[in-house]
Amino acid sequence: MMPTAAFSTRDGHRAPWGRALVTGGAGFLGSHLCTRLLDSGVEVDCLDNLSTGRAEKVAHLAGHPGFRFLEQDISDPGCAAALTGPYDLVLHLAGPPCPADPAARPDRPVEIRGAANRGTRNSLAVAGRDGARFLLASPPPASPDGPPTGPRRGPDAGPVGPYTACAEAVRSAEALVAAHAAAHGSNAGVVRLFTGYGPGMRTDDGGIPAAFIEQALSGQPVTVAGDGSRTHPLCYVDDMVDGLLLVAAGRSVRPVDIGGDEEPTAVEIARHVIDLTGSSSPLTFVDRPGDRPEPPAPVTGFAREIFGWLPSVTWRDGLERTIASLRGGSSPGPVPTTAHGGAWWA
Repeated sequence: MMPTAAFSTRDGHRAPWGRALVTGGAGFLGSHLCTRLLDSGVEVDCLDNLSTGRAEKVAHLAGHPGFRFLEQDISDPGCAAALTGPYDLVLHLAGPPCPADPAARPDRPVEIRGAANRGTRNSLAVAGRDGARFLLASPPPASPDGPPTGPRRGPDAGPVGPYTACAEAVRSAEALVAAHAAAHGSNAGVVRLFTGYGPGMRTDDGGIPAAFIEQALSGQPVTVAGDGSRTHPLCYVDDMVDGLLLVAAGRSVRPVDIGGDEEPTAVEIARHVIDLTGSSSPLTFVDRPGDRPEPPAPVTGFAREIFGWLPSVTWRDGLERTIASLRGGSSPGPVPTTAHGGAWWA
């Protein structure tokens, strides 16, 4: 049995790393992760090319003595030269960029596969150079062949369709990490992240609960696909960061699922969002896209038994916090000054 993490991920406890590299650190999850790491005494290099991340998400960390922001692309061959380290931990969040909205996928197959291969390879090389623990943050696995109920149909059936590109990119990145660990004995692993949400999240990516919140706050109809019975294992961002850091503190090579243990239906989420926002938006039902594959639910037993991870924020409470934050325009932070010199993760 692999050892569990020897530290608490909250309450200002010092983490077992001196310096960390977070690729994709200016994204939703990355910004929370950078803040948490700094708060636990870890110096952080945050790398992001800002193609989907936003500099303002880490603006509250500017000027902190343990924080450095690097606007670069981890897929670029010369990027490693700027990553001087040395690092004890490399968290690769800039892996396969598979947005929730299928409309954002078809025109990016080259970028998707480039990030999965070159970006992951470069990140692994930096971790190998410094003997650092490496962790790939990966989206849930999805079949490139379309929905489980039937064969792939339509114009996306080719090798660079929106789902095919994402599924193959995810598979390629995870296989590369496993091969690197087997061939070089690297301390490298994979964490599979299911639906995360919370303060600072984007509301324009078409996913749930983001789309419902966007629609309710703007007074548009809140649209639910199908009959609304599909369930969604929502995981609040603080719980997701806890899980990632606990896995990072272990030595697991096997992929570890991190996702919500509650699975409200889409219609339950939509109605609760409307209630929390006090919106007059009507709840409407639309046809479910027939060719959209559904990701599996997370299997979190491994994370619980080996790493002691347990979500603590209910989906109802998490939505209340998220909506309150979006209304107030708040962002992660500020980072407090602590005795250990420290001032947390998309």
